[in-house]
This record gives sequence, structure tokens and C-alpha cells, in this order.
Amino acid sequence: MTRALTTIGFDADDTLWQNEQFFRLTEDRFVALLGEHGAAAEISGRLLEAEKRNLGFYGFGIKGFTLSMIETAIDVTRGQVSSAVIGEILAAGREMAAHPVETLPHAAETLAALAGDYRLVLITKGDLFDQERKLAQSGLGDYFDAVEIVSDKTVATYQRLFARHGTGSERALMVGNSLKSDIVPALAAGSWAAHVPHALTWALEHAEEPAGEVRFRKLSDLGGLVGLVREIG
Repeated sequence: MTRALTTIGFDADDTLWQNEQFFRLTEDRFVALLGEHGAAAEISGRLLEAEKRNLGFYGFGIKGFTLSMIETAIDVTRGQVSSAVIGEILAAGREMAAHPVETLPHAAETLAALAGDYRLVLITKGDLFDQERKLAQSGLGDYFDAVEIVSDKTVATYQRLFARHGTGSERALMVGNSLKSDIVPALAAGSWAAHVPHALTWALEHAEEPAGEVRFRKLSDLGGLVGLVREIG
């Protein structure tokens, strides 16, 4: 009997380990640094706009976030930001890049249960150096048959990667916390998709839940993934 699934793709940040919470804490620190120059909501909004503008230049990750904070600091202070504040922003970025990895519940045991029976592929966005660091520190790297660190996740991305590392999109399942990056494009590529929501999701990763899609599933945590994989077949 032909198995419905041969390949399972996993997102990394906020699917296998914590990520967004460190961005939120750093943003709070940044807003406090610039508190005399505007309301917190206004500064956060201007930072988000800078991040949107800069995605095409710096991509996703800590480096782009740090540069966007510096740009926003220059903007909201009309060019009067002090070197001390710039130094604080740079220090905050370095602290994010050095923060120990915190794996999420059920990550290790779920990967262990699926490894060997399926091709497991890590598919993640972000800075190459930082993502490699986090994977190494997580202790999860040995479970994966392949690791792909990509600039963005699109329909073409999933079609290409599931053909390269598996038997095509139609016999693959993508698992992740972001509807916009992990779920919607994977479904459009013909894959199954399992949404594992995280309590914190970056504003630019929001999308409508594709509730009518027959290959879409939603799990409360990774602990339900092995059962879902067996259900699909």
C-alpha cells in the first residue's frame, strides 16, 4: 500500500523553539529607550513600518530587526539620537543573538517518533548564522534528513524543497505556527499543512485560517502530530 505521506517539513522559530518572545522583550526595551520621543504604540508602529520596508533588503531575523530599530530611532528623534542609545540598541541585538535556545513542549519526542519512518526537513526563514546556531544548540539537528534556510516561504519554495527532499508536495506535510508562511503557501503547493499556533505571532505573519481546505489541520501543540500523521497515512 502506498503511503500518503513520505516527507514532513517543520518550521523552526516558535514551532520547535521560542523566538518571538525575545523580539517582543527587545522591542519593549527599545520603546523605553525612546520614551521621551513619543507614545509606546506610536514608536512600535513606526518600528513595524521600518521592518516592512526593510524585509526586501535585510530579510528576516535579528540583524534586520536591529537595523530597523536603529533606523526608527533616527526617524523618531529627527536625527538627534545619541551614540549611547545606538550602542544600547546594538547591545540588545547581540543579546538576542546569544540567547540560549528554549525548545517548545513535545518537540524532541515528536521528532524522535517520526524520524526514520519519514523524511524530516527543517524549513526556516531568517539569518543563516543565527538559525544554524539555534539548531545546533537545540539538540534537534540529528532528527532531520535535510535543513533549508530560505529567504522566504512561497508556493514555489515548498514545491522545490519537497521535490528535492521527498516525493513531491502532494505527499508532504508542512508543520508550523505561521498561517502566512507555513500553512497557506504549503496548501497552495498541494501539501498537507498542520497549524500549531504559538501564543505570540509577529504581526507580519498573520493570515486568515484556511478552514475550508481539506488538507488543513490545526493542533493545540506538537504532541498531537504523531496521531495526525497516522490519520493521514
